[in-house]
Amino acid sequence: MSVDSDVQAGAHAAAEPQAVAAPAANPALLGLITFLPSGITLGLWFLGYLDTANLPGGMIPMVSLSAGLFLMISSVWAARVAANTVSAIFGVFSAFWLSFGFLLAGLTSGWWGVADAAQVANVQRTYLLSFTVVFILLTLATLRLPLAFTAGFVFVDITFVLAFLGVSTGNAGLFPIAGITTLAFCVIFAYILVDGFAQDLGGKAMPMGNAIVK
Repeated sequence: MSVDSDVQAGAHAAAEPQAVAAPAANPALLGLITFLPSGITLGLWFLGYLDTANLPGGMIPMVSLSAGLFLMISSVWAARVAANTVSAIFGVFSAFWLSFGFLLAGLTSGWWGVADAAQVANVQRTYLLSFTVVFILLTLATLRLPLAFTAGFVFVDITFVLAFLGVSTGNAGLFPIAGITTLAFCVIFAYILVDGFAQDLGGKAMPMGNAIVK
């Protein structure tokens, strides 16, 4: 092949459009956007916007289907692309929302044989304490993530501690504070979601803060 033909071939190749790499799989987009409606509902419940005294099962469809089911799907998706930490995070949140929905359904329908208020409070205390411990463990185990994620998990921890103390002590004044902290972690996760959409659509990454543990 002559030099001229080599040059022409190279010019022709350069003129051809370069293939654009497909965006990487990001199950966090599905997980976060389906988590937020349930998180906001929980915050409004703590703040008294949702009257569960007269509609005790009102949160069941939201927490079980929006968050519980779709976070499970996100967890499976993440596991399939070897995003193991993401899969575990969505898995434990899915476990919370699904079990919370079944707890509400059981307590409001008498499925579990829990009748009086003292028994209900005991079940709720045990449930909240168990997930409080697990979410604190999750926070400590993921300190290598950017600071925004840690901040979100910390507000989740605070919410569960407040809810546990509110149920254990009968101090209803703690629940509105838990509502505020719930909406706070929803705002943080919404920020992370917007960043995920921006990057998936070709935009620049938004600041997430440095990880606490390098």
